[in-house]
Amino acid sequence: MTVSSQVAGGGDTDAARCPYRLVLEHVTSRWGVLVLIELLDRPHRFSELRRAIGKVARVSEKMLTQTLQTLERDGLVHRDAKPVIPPRVDYSLTDLGREAAEQVRALSLWTQDRMSDVEEARRAYDEARAPKARAS
Repeated sequence: MTVSSQVAGGGDTDAARCPYRLVLEHVTSRWGVLVLIELLDRPHRFSELRRAIGKVARVSEKMLTQTLQTLERDGLVHRDAKPVIPPRVDYSLTDLGREAAEQVRALSLWTQDRMSDVEEARRAYDEARAPKARAS
């Protein structure tokens, strides 16, 4: 069995029959990764989370809202709306979300640690495929 068939549940590529693929997409999406890793430290209000993620990449309010709603629906993020004025909403990880975030963070750390190896592999790949200069 190949790795892709293990991930895809035996080669089934229909997302309706592989609902966990959607969760995998949510967890590993650009914004999903950043939200999960940021919430590992502590709960955040929406604006705090947007500022923290903004240090890495600019995220729109709409995109962050959609990401939080998706992760909340998947049971990874808890939304705590307090009935005060002005309204206060805190986002935190559920136990399930903490597990996912720890996995995502491990992959992120691995990527940071091995980036020089990846860059070297890219250079070797590009050099091997570069058109050879013709000798005159």
